[in-house]
Amino acid sequence: MVELDLLVRVCAAAFLGGAIGLEREAHGRAAGLRTHILVCVGAALIMAVAELFGAPDAPGRALAGIVTGIGFLGAGAIVRTHDIVRGLTTAACVWLVAGLGIAVGQGLYILAGGTTVIALIVLVGLNRIEGLIPTLSYHTVTVQGQQTAASDLEARCRVMLFGVGYRVLVSRQRSG
Repeated sequence: MVELDLLVRVCAAAFLGGAIGLEREAHGRAAGLRTHILVCVGAALIMAVAELFGAPDAPGRALAGIVTGIGFLGAGAIVRTHDIVRGLTTAACVWLVAGLGIAVGQGLYILAGGTTVIALIVLVGLNRIEGLIPTLSYHTVTVQGQQTAASDLEARCRVMLFGVGYRVLVSRQRSG
């Protein structure tokens, strides 16, 4: 009967991890449905087995191992290209579903289910709200010209960029 309880925990983890993974999959993210299910199921399994067969401190040590391992997995989802960083939300989701697996592995179904609902509200609901918030983006444009034409070139660029809604800050470099 104990194994049946553990199997229920693992199945619940698959369902909750799948709910988060489905949203990530729908947005074409690198860590999608399968990854989220496997992370959640793996964390639940490790916690359940640690509780069943381990010493009294085994669940705590298992939890620490899961969190450390997931940190490495999440770091692999983050990609930086020049000034653009992508994958932070996906990494956070992988970390979250590991936490869901930990909770379910310990039999905390209501906590894990409620957390899943909150996460889906954040991922789906806030996505719509974010579209209404104007974003501030920093980019660098370098303009070079002959000394005599530099002022005229700078003025033309400033007018052009300001005309399409960009704020222009000038940083003068000394030639040496």
